Amino acid sequence: HNTSTKVIEGSRALAGIGCHTLALWMDRSTDTFSQMGGEGIQWLGQAPFTEEKHVFANIGDGTYFHSGLMAIRAAVAGKVNITYKLLFNDAVAMTGGQHVDGELTVPEITRQLAAEGVVRIAVVTDEPEKHAEVTDFAPGVTVHHRSTMQEIERQFRETEGATVIVYDQTCASEKRRRRKRGTLVDPQKRVFINAAVCEACGDCSQTSNCVSVAPLETDFGTKRQIDQSSCNKDYTCVDGFCPSFVTVHGGSTRKRAGTASEADGLPEPVLPDLAQPWNILVTGVGGTGIVTIGALLGMAAHTEGKFVSVLDQMGMAQKGGSVFSHIRLASDEAQLSGLRIGQGEADLLFGGDLVVAAARDSLATLRLDHTRVVLNTHETPTADFVHDTSTRLPAARLRRGVTQAVGAENVDLVDASALATALLGDAIGSNMLLMGFAWQKGLLPLRLDSLMRAIELNGTAVEANKAAFTWGRQAAHDLPRTMAAAGLVAAVPVPKTLDDMIELRAMHLTAYQNRRLAKRYRALVERVRDAEERMFSGSTALTEAVARGYDRVLAYKDEYEVARLYREPAFRAALDAQFTGVKKLEFHLAPPVMAKRDPHTGQLCKRAFGPWIMTAFALLAPMKVLRGTALDLFGRSEERLAERALIGQYEADMAEVLATLSAQCLVTAVTLADLPDRIRGFGHVKERNMRLANEERLRLLEALRRPAMKLAAD
Repeated sequence: HNTSTKVIEGSRALAGIGCHTLALWMDRSTDTFSQMGGEGIQWLGQAPFTEEKHVFANIGDGTYFHSGLMAIRAAVAGKVNITYKLLFNDAVAMTGGQHVDGELTVPEITRQLAAEGVVRIAVVTDEPEKHAEVTDFAPGVTVHHRSTMQEIERQFRETEGATVIVYDQTCASEKRRRRKRGTLVDPQKRVFINAAVCEACGDCSQTSNCVSVAPLETDFGTKRQIDQSSCNKDYTCVDGFCPSFVTVHGGSTRKRAGTASEADGLPEPVLPDLAQPWNILVTGVGGTGIVTIGALLGMAAHTEGKFVSVLDQMGMAQKGGSVFSHIRLASDEAQLSGLRIGQGEADLLFGGDLVVAAARDSLATLRLDHTRVVLNTHETPTADFVHDTSTRLPAARLRRGVTQAVGAENVDLVDASALATALLGDAIGSNMLLMGFAWQKGLLPLRLDSLMRAIELNGTAVEANKAAFTWGRQAAHDLPRTMAAAGLVAAVPVPKTLDDMIELRAMHLTAYQNRRLAKRYRALVERVRDAEERMFSGSTALTEAVARGYDRVLAYKDEYEVARLYREPAFRAALDAQFTGVKKLEFHLAPPVMAKRDPHTGQLCKRAFGPWIMTAFALLAPMKVLRGTALDLFGRSEERLAERALIGQYEADMAEVLATLSAQCLVTAVTLADLPDRIRGFGHVKERNMRLANEERLRLLEALRRPAMKLAAD
């Protein structure tokens, strides 16, 4: 994601060429794109003929050095009101992290821009201290922390002429690369989400636009978690207006004790001969080592004197974009007549990602009863999940598509990401584990010593990669035993019954407030259950919706509840299961009595609190007995008053549902009963969702009453 692509409310941005073009598909108020060096030029022609007074235009440092300066020069000459947001990330990050041609520095850029006639220049960065001693900026240039970006944008929007904000921050994907290579300091700070507190409103995803904010299925619906393996440590997600975020300082991800020696004694597989070329299609997403797999197989083939061709095809984004690696191995160079694996020619589909493996281009290379498939079943969230919290990956359909293409007996399924995370502490080893799995299954025509030598020559995380490969061999030989070693073996999940759902939520409400509230909950749910059974024998859809919806409106997450959930043993247990060696915790909150308000939006601003806040939680949690009484410390706020009013409103709506229930309106009644599921979040996020839900509620009530009105008329 690119923080620099965001613009303040009421403004529009123009994309150019590069990774910020992806903002066209995001909620970033961004329009159109241009050729390299044409950034913002559309505005020169449009400005005189529109009521819009100003636009922002995104441009990268590589583009700027190549020809983008000419666009800025034209904007200055055209005397238009435009602010260029120049991303200085010191790398061509989208295509592999190459250095930008030339020796550009931020001060040099500012002087060059000033010389061209740019009227105002600011530098925005997440590390303003690194510019503290810089003395060669152009006159008038100011340096700001990125947290003030929107304020700078407001100022520049009101400035006549061409202005530039230089956003100085290494691309998040490039940071991750450099940290892996040891060329950039890896901050000992990670983000953790307390799932019990999380409301799954999606504000953190919207704020960060990051796919590392992943779904987490719980008994109370889909929550959020941080995928520690793919996290770029940008920390923007923490700005989401939610008290569930905790930053963990000094800790590392926990992994199971185990070494490669645990695979000693495994049988040697029978490897394919190379009487004919052996074609391998490796599929996955950028940033997970898909291209590395091709490089390792190519090097191993070279050490054996075999011939190989590798064709890598990468999508628009290095992190999260589709990647296909076409690998062809042969004993005779003359057999390698083409680089790309054609239709039905694949001998092995190496599926590092479920979505890419089931893509049309992948399926086209498969042949029924011939191609073998080794597939990582881990469900990696797509970009759609960032923008729509209800998005679900059709995993079963994707697996079925691959299986039907080759035959069920030719498919091996393994959650390589879960195994790698549990055994090695990082899902980045999943593709290497999958390679070991494929080799042990006899699907790679290369010797073990050649593959190990290739890993050594690669020179990156050698021991970790060898261990991942060997764990993959173990998984191929005895998957249940390997899962047990990873601590992933669990009893077959028993489907939750309606009684289970009701009992779980009644227990939750007892812990939330008291038995009286749980009794109130049960009374309404049982009334609905009896009515539904009388009218629609065997149906439970309405009862299930009420069981979920009524619990949500009764157990609104106020300050007492947030404190209680942090004091629950489950919070510390979840932290300990994921991290080891934690030195300090910070909690990111916006308590109404302590938080400042943004002068422009009026919204509360979050701030970090140290470990002492747990003591405050311990004092606050028992005070839940005051909830809703005259002594409620927080009960008079607009948010709390609205939440309590929602309870009575919901009960009244369900009474009307029971009075008018019929076959014609059952679907409407179920939708109305489940409507509280849309009222998620905290503060202004919840207020917005409450307003939208009420608009839908009024529409549903009108639809609910229509059959009754018609019946009365008849």
